[in-house]
Amino acid sequence: MTRHLSALLAAVVFAPVVAQAAEPEQVATYRDWIVYSADLGTDTLCYAVTEASDKEPSAVNHGDVFFMVSTWKSGVAANQPSFMAGYTLRDRPEPMIRIGSDKWDMFTAGSEGFVETDSDEKSVVGAMRRGSEMRVSAMSERGTATEYTFSLLGISNALDRVERACR
Repeated sequence: MTRHLSALLAAVVFAPVVAQAAEPEQVATYRDWIVYSADLGTDTLCYAVTEASDKEPSAVNHGDVFFMVSTWKSGVAANQPSFMAGYTLRDRPEPMIRIGSDKWDMFTAGSEGFVETDSDEKSVVGAMRRGSEMRVSAMSERGTATEYTFSLLGISNALDRVERACR
């Protein structure tokens, strides 16, 4: 059920973010993470986002690649991690998050990857708070294997600020 809810939220919520809130408000910056808030009319979306610090293979045009953790003021979702590539992702192999020796599979919805279950979402966010670096591997629709490195410096403060912004 989480898989379908996440895909639905991506389609229903993120499209209005672009349409209704063309300019989300930057709330704060914590090291490598930026906190934003977006008024969606009937709800508020708060999120922490960072751009990939390293993109492999280097000879490929990756586009903009981000990782974000989102919370909705209404409570529809809290601390939902997602990966956003600058291209369409292939379903198989599934994108994978690695923090230290821990790994989590993601499912895809277009150019986005989402964690499978609520318990895995909590586990990923907990590991992000404890870690210093996160890697995400994915496969493009064209069959190019990619890997991204994301700094976790500042994520704990950023997530605390997201929570306060969406109370």
